[in-house]
Amino acid sequence: MENVVKNGAVPGEPVKKDENSRRGNWGNQIEFVLTSVGYAVGLGNVWRFPYLCYRNGGGAFMLPYFIMLVFCGIPLFFLELSFGQFASQGCLGVWKISPVFKGVGYGMMVVSTYIGIYYNVVICISFYYFFQSMTYLLPWTYCNNPWNTPDCSGVFSSNITRNITRLANVSTSLVEGVTEVVNRTKRTSPSEEYWKHYVLNISDGIGNFGEVRLPILGCLALSWFVVFLCLIRGVKSSGKVVYFTATFPYVVLTILFIRGITLEGAVNGIKYYLTPQWHKVLDAKVWGDAASQIFYSLGCAWGGLITMASYNKFHNNCFRDSIIISITNCATSVYAGFVIFSILGFMAHNLNVPVSEVADHGPGLAFVAYPEALTLLPISPLWSLLFFFMLILLGLGTQFCLLETLVTAVVDEIGTDWIIKNKTVVTLSVAVIGFLLGVPLTTRAGIYWLLLMDNYAASFSLVMISCIMCVCVMYVYGHKQYFKDVEMMLGFPPPLFFKVCWRFISPVIISCIMVFTVIQYKPITYNDYVFPTWSLYIGFCMAMSSVLCIPIYALYKISRSPGATFRERLKFSCRPHPKWGPALREHRTGRYAPLASEETVEARPLKDKEELNEEPKEEAKEEETERKDDISLTIQGSNGSTNTTHNSPNPSA
Repeated sequence: MENVVKNGAVPGEPVKKDENSRRGNWGNQIEFVLTSVGYAVGLGNVWRFPYLCYRNGGGAFMLPYFIMLVFCGIPLFFLELSFGQFASQGCLGVWKISPVFKGVGYGMMVVSTYIGIYYNVVICISFYYFFQSMTYLLPWTYCNNPWNTPDCSGVFSSNITRNITRLANVSTSLVEGVTEVVNRTKRTSPSEEYWKHYVLNISDGIGNFGEVRLPILGCLALSWFVVFLCLIRGVKSSGKVVYFTATFPYVVLTILFIRGITLEGAVNGIKYYLTPQWHKVLDAKVWGDAASQIFYSLGCAWGGLITMASYNKFHNNCFRDSIIISITNCATSVYAGFVIFSILGFMAHNLNVPVSEVADHGPGLAFVAYPEALTLLPISPLWSLLFFFMLILLGLGTQFCLLETLVTAVVDEIGTDWIIKNKTVVTLSVAVIGFLLGVPLTTRAGIYWLLLMDNYAASFSLVMISCIMCVCVMYVYGHKQYFKDVEMMLGFPPPLFFKVCWRFISPVIISCIMVFTVIQYKPITYNDYVFPTWSLYIGFCMAMSSVLCIPIYALYKISRSPGATFRERLKFSCRPHPKWGPALREHRTGRYAPLASEETVEARPLKDKEELNEEPKEEAKEEETERKDDISLTIQGSNGSTNTTHNSPNPSA
């Protein structure tokens, strides 16, 4: 019988095989979707979206948010997934489409490196809080600790200490024992002092590193070790782990949501979260924040989407996946907002202050405001364990893809048999280097450097990279050719809406984000601390380091290209590489067919022109590999079923 690929939108296509045995594929499409959801749904969904929502008009913010999702988020997501899946290459190898733009791939690697370094530090702090929650009394509940200052004022009076066991079992009247609310212009909570003076032992400035915080360093080592273990076999192992890491946070969110909405004052927090302030819809800043949140939340231009899609089967319906993943990501943000603000409303009720005074964003929400709210709940250590375990899983889901992006780029670029067989060594090396680069962030000045990297390393550069990628694919390579590539892969052309967005609407929105980012720029601060000028220069250097990869590599590639004039060299370097196209020989049809006799069965990394002629010995080795692959061919469909075909003179028998 004739075998067909069932894992996509091209029913009835006869193939020899659809499995990239040299490079690997996802075990099934559920693993890819869950991994991509875990990548897109991260810590920003919990601490950034709710903050932006109430700061920009509450429910009114939803309107520009969903408009940006439709016209920018989903189209860009689909573009990156289709880009990586068509070529079966990571963020470097895909630029065979136009070699002069390969610097975009290097820029993505630089961005992923920066994010991976500080993102794992946030995960390690979540690990630390998780371990500290394994006690009958959370250590940030009271002000009678050695690290507390005279300015500390908790919501519990000192006589509650002897009744803490009884209080922990009370399921009603949660405010019993709250006998003291200090109305000060600047209240320092126990959780804030625990965060600043005990966990971080923060120094007086970014230049004063001080000693390494050993507990944080140990948790950082644990974080990298966990990430390495989950990626030890590449997507084959991480694809199994995401069944838990991508789904369990929703279980925790649901538990916290049910508990949160039953608390006194929770309704006020949710009202504050959702009440529309329609006059703010006319504010350009609200639209800019909505576009930025969509852009950064989905992980566009990080290189991770291209990398994850590169392990798909060629005919996988990535259009369907992009819709599912994008909507899931944004729905999670909205859902997390209900969870966060129900708790913050309860906290505001107990402190007798407006919700706006207890709401915060970034580390302030995750490690100050929320831990303080947890102390007000009965059996508070249990809720604290659940909350920080959720943060750990959300962070790991993103960190898996960041590390895999770097490893895949290195392996695809070198592309030798040894590097492919020993991919674990590359993964371990990247993890060790990432750990070492993260050590300065575990010092007393670490939080300053973390905020500096978060604000500069992955902001303006992401917008630039994404804009250049759209221009390259749509206008340098050609929109008509790319539309045909997508149709060849999926069996149907991209919908008209996406064609228009890719060519016109999305680049315009990206350009507006870019302009808006420059216009609204303000030097970063941390509470009352103003970052010195020299540190801002370092931040700008980090931001520009990824962008500068693009012109630097372009000049290098043009100088190495044949041609008598600059124009001829530029034109040659913009042409698709001879090996651009589907990775497997049986998928190279149409205008890619002439290359079929020269391609190996598996995808090869991008080579310079002088390396295209392989040695006879290597050709013989590849032919032998192809013959072995043809002996037993496994085709796995989207439903997870497999069909095994043995080599036969009559393939349709």
